[in-house]
Amino acid sequence: MISRIGDELMFNAQALELRARRQEVLAANLANAETPNYKSRDFDFGAALRAATGTPEPDAAQAPLRMAATDARHLRGDAGDGLPVALKYRTPTQASIDGNTVDPDLERTRFADNALRYDAALRMLNGQVQTLQRAIQNN
Repeated sequence: MISRIGDELMFNAQALELRARRQEVLAANLANAETPNYKSRDFDFGAALRAATGTPEPDAAQAPLRMAATDARHLRGDAGDGLPVALKYRTPTQASIDGNTVDPDLERTRFADNALRYDAALRMLNGQVQTLQRAIQNN
């Protein structure tokens, strides 16, 4: 029972961390909307969450490659914060003369959508913690 509660809390905590990481990536895209040759980046949230929680990929042929670390001094092949995020470049919808692939309207939409989902994940995690606190206090 306790491990199941821990798993649920861990799942929502990892989802929250991934949402925060995606918010950083989208903010960087928006901040560089006028930077020549800047390439817009993003990651597949669902795939990153499956990797973070250890859930198998629906199709093993599309599983991301992991870097092999044969020495303790090797750098990890992730985003640097322990989250399995594979940043990918976004295909531009319209060519830009200066080589920038950021579509500000699309980025703002994705930023707002991710912010709403972050808030929902935070509220869900907060609700779970409050439920646990009430259960502990009643016993």
